[in-house]
Amino acid sequence: MKLHEGWDNHASDWIKWSRASGLDSYWQHHRAAFLPLIPPPGRLTVDIGCGEGRVTRDLQELGHRVVGIDRSLTMARAAGEQSQVVVADATALPFATGSADCAVAFMSLHDIDLMRESVREIARILAPGGHLVLAIVHPMNTAGEFVEGEEVDRPFVISKPYYEQRNEVFVIDKEELSMTFHNAHRPLQEYTEALADAGFAITRLREPTNPNPDSAWSRMPLFLNMVARR
Repeated sequence: MKLHEGWDNHASDWIKWSRASGLDSYWQHHRAAFLPLIPPPGRLTVDIGCGEGRVTRDLQELGHRVVGIDRSLTMARAAGEQSQVVVADATALPFATGSADCAVAFMSLHDIDLMRESVREIARILAPGGHLVLAIVHPMNTAGEFVEGEEVDRPFVISKPYYEQRNEVFVIDKEELSMTFHNAHRPLQEYTEALADAGFAITRLREPTNPNPDSAWSRMPLFLNMVARR
């Protein structure tokens, strides 16, 4: 199954999950780490893989003229309740060359089948000097896992080949909600090479994680946030 098919199949579940109060890491700590990386509002900001629209809405609150993009009609309809959203593939964005000065891809590039082609297309719509601000699941996260147990200091094991690209499916149950995630594990260099090949220069790279010292994940990076300049 393609990644986009898996997400579309579980779009209704994601809308419930993402909008549940404080349930997702976006509301817990990732939002606070990501939003300050986004440059001030300009002519146009494009939210790639906007999902149900939480980042799009936050960008609007920050004064951005923003258009959300998602391949899933169900997701786009949900996001479009409060924002301008277009159903489109990230490899064929409906914008003129150089028409945007900022693109945001929050937790979406690892959910996109044709990641390199999408990065190239994002570069096309950005004006010279424009920025792509992205967040992905950290490749260390998708390559490894903590040994079973409740202890904060339990070992972290790289249990799968780090350099092997593969699609993965996993289910998380919380507070009577269940969400099936479909994503791709790719080594870090797949993303950095895609950015370089598309003409981007990485200006910031950060590795946010759970700030709670009682969580084992406080010792390891959960996510990877980057800013790249066109």
